[in-house]
Amino acid sequence: MRKFILFIILSVLLSISIYGQQSTYTGTTDKDCKAAKASEDDGYTGICPGVGGYKLEVLEGDLRQTVNVIAPNKKKFELNLWSNVSGGFSSIGAKAEWRMKGTVPIALILRFNASENPDDSAKITSYLVVVKIKKTSACIVEIIKPSKTQNADAQKSADSAANKSCKTFE
Repeated sequence: MRKFILFIILSVLLSISIYGQQSTYTGTTDKDCKAAKASEDDGYTGICPGVGGYKLEVLEGDLRQTVNVIAPNKKKFELNLWSNVSGGFSSIGAKAEWRMKGTVPIALILRFNASENPDDSAKITSYLVVVKIKKTSACIVEIIKPSKTQNADAQKSADSAANKSCKTFE
């Protein structure tokens, strides 16, 4: 019996080392984040817990949201979702998915919901934004449009984010 249990434990550890990345989730709602001081335009800023010393800063203004990644050294990386993904009314999803290699975050996946149809503001496009995380930077590497395989595609993209270039936006 001990050999069987040891075999199971070693199999799990081996599969983790072979496949590498795992997900850890943190919240991005008002309940999860600590409200920071109000900005000049009466928008919202909240500091949300992350992993590995990282935090997320959620910003809202004019019915649009974005996220900044705050590194352990307090350096802030602006993702500008409200202009880089969609300028429509928007909100981020309730959870952030951190792709981890051991205890180190290597990528972040954020859901970004945008109202892009001026004739029907209730119609929402739900993107997944893949962000590469490095000690000295954080940047968008892919924006994944809705599909049946959207979640799996985002995880696959996140797991290879280190090898991807940051997207450039005009």
